[in-house]
Amino acid sequence: MTPRFDLIGLVTADMAATLAFYRRLGLDVPAGADGEPHVEAALPGGLRIAWDTEETVRSFDPGWDPGPRGGGRIGLAFLCDSPAEVDRLYAELTGAGHEGHKEPWDAFWGQRYAVVADPDGNGVDLFAPLS
Repeated sequence: MTPRFDLIGLVTADMAATLAFYRRLGLDVPAGADGEPHVEAALPGGLRIAWDTEETVRSFDPGWDPGPRGGGRIGLAFLCDSPAEVDRLYAELTGAGHEGHKEPWDAFWGQRYAVVADPDGNGVDLFAPLS
């Protein structure tokens, strides 16, 4: 399977203010989510948008920095067919000279996950369910 564009991820310093902003733009953000560390909402066409607090991102990427070349505040996530596909695609992209930000790992939320930087330094996440 070809990886499928699945999610747009944003990192926020203030979850409540950020969610209020996107609600005003018409996104169906879950009620009562303002204090959560990770929030997702469905977008038209099957895409998802997600917000993570800075603390959440630093819980699995302690060196995360929102500045240039540090991962930024926005990322694109691609759903892969399997954990092995995450590993293969990460190796292919880094082997082609693209900067690896986080090597594949089994994330505590139940996914095989990796992050590669695109040519402009934007984080591109690769993920697949662990089982």
